[in-house]
Amino acid sequence: MVPTVGVLQETLGPLAPHYWSEVIAGILLMLLIYVIMRKFVVPAFETMYAERANRIEGGMQRAAEAEARAEAALAEYNDQLNAAREEAARIREDAKNQSAMIVAEAREKASKESQRILESGRVQLEAERAQLVSELRGEVGGMATQLAGKIVGESLSDDERAMRTIDRFLAELESAGQPR
Repeated sequence: MVPTVGVLQETLGPLAPHYWSEVIAGILLMLLIYVIMRKFVVPAFETMYAERANRIEGGMQRAAEAEARAEAALAEYNDQLNAAREEAARIREDAKNQSAMIVAEAREKASKESQRILESGRVQLEAERAQLVSELRGEVGGMATQLAGKIVGESLSDDERAMRTIDRFLAELESAGQPR
């Protein structure tokens, strides 16, 4: 038994269709909307969805590539930084070694220079001492000759005799001054 429109109206209330033609027209319009949606709207949505998915995947791929490039750049930067640190350490070590060598050379030069100055001073002192001894011999010899002449009572102006007397006197003086 097929319900009539009147039964439907009683059951459904004000939403129920008044005639069967409304029901058929509603079904036909539903089918028409379904076909239009299936043919035009759904493919457009699927195309738009695919494009959006491609853009998102492309963006993710670009982000992944950019991240990989950034990591590679960071690794390269760290390598360069480590190389620069090693170079700086090597330069500091070289400078330290060079400064030690320079200090050693300066000390050696200073030591040689001080030895040279000391030796020069010794030679100069020895020359001055020899000159003073020679002058002293002459003066002491002259005084000894005068004194001996006064003691002896005769002139010791004879050079050869005076020289022998002076040499003997100085030899006695030197031997008396040395410790035994």
